Amino acid sequence: MYILRTAEKKAQQLLASFKALVITGPRQSGKTTMSRHCFPQYPYASLENPATRNFALTDPEGFLNQFPGGAILDEIQRVPDLLSYLQQKLDDGFGKFVLTGSNNLLLMEQINQTLAGRAAYIELLPFSLAESEAAKDHLAAIDTLLWEGSYPAVQAGDILPGDWYNAYLRTYVERDVRQVRNIGDLLRFERFLALCAARTGQQLNYANLANETGIDLKTAQAWISILSASYIAFLLPPYYRNFSKRVTKSPKLYFYDVGLAVHLLGIRSPEELVLHPFRGALFENFIVLELLKNRYHQGQKSNLFYWKDTACEIDVLIERANTLEPIEIKSGQTITPEYFKGIQYWVKLSGQAGGTVLYGGESPQYRSDGISVLSWRKVKDFL
Repeated sequence: MYILRTAEKKAQQLLASFKALVITGPRQSGKTTMSRHCFPQYPYASLENPATRNFALTDPEGFLNQFPGGAILDEIQRVPDLLSYLQQKLDDGFGKFVLTGSNNLLLMEQINQTLAGRAAYIELLPFSLAESEAAKDHLAAIDTLLWEGSYPAVQAGDILPGDWYNAYLRTYVERDVRQVRNIGDLLRFERFLALCAARTGQQLNYANLANETGIDLKTAQAWISILSASYIAFLLPPYYRNFSKRVTKSPKLYFYDVGLAVHLLGIRSPEELVLHPFRGALFENFIVLELLKNRYHQGQKSNLFYWKDTACEIDVLIERANTLEPIEIKSGQTITPEYFKGIQYWVKLSGQAGGTVLYGGESPQYRSDGISVLSWRKVKDFL
């Protein structure tokens, strides 16, 4: 059964206005499936296929001439030189093309050089909360959702999460990583991945991470770039304009799929997750991802930050026009006064009223000071 993706409407709108649409995102996030569902009028060619890739490499003009009305070209970063030939085709009105890729770094470098002004972009992440609910006709308990993750193959299929993530990691480490950079010591890189999972929701300290992995600082920085380029992990930047000179300026580390972080931490069941010391950080990662998916699936860049000074931390600041909306994320199911201290501090400091607490319980509260408390289940409605 096909699950309607929230990015579809925007994808169709963008291709109607631009000569090409570039859909990037993690491997197995559904880019190919969505592209073929959204644009059934276009022929499809996968550049992962050796024969197809060889044709595109050896005779790019002949390859593109097969598609006078346009096409879906899957994993375009496998033949980056094809983009130079495609540029001329687009300028000549040859047709419209949908390009997909699971390696953001290799793909975007080429596209920025050749298709600037001709292509629109959407980043497709694994299922949002609303999409996961549609896949199973119900919304699972939060610990089950964290453990399963959001990849379509897990949410819409019958495969066990542990089996799927084992295969995913093997493919990622042994194949995708080497496309970006030839890492000789894969066992050390796997340890690096696990150590990153243990830092979910924490400020990134490159020196500490390098020391624990047994690598130098530059290698740690390079490996974080690889995780970002291949849609494994991302950095949430701090907001440090105005307000205070004592603010933190280090980014926080999150994963593009919570289930992958859970698997890397060795958590093997939802029951084991309930009392796990990293549950709060994983819940925070889950909510931050929902906010990020809302932006990316609308073809927009992230407007999310976090804020911290020596006295207080705000989990997420959403930048909207001239306002900053504070979001506190709490995994507990019982609302306590502690939930509001961060937002109350921020209101006094910034002079901007209101804010939202997204928590692990069920009952909402709408307080007289303008702070709303919403269940994690309502994050899609909040957005």
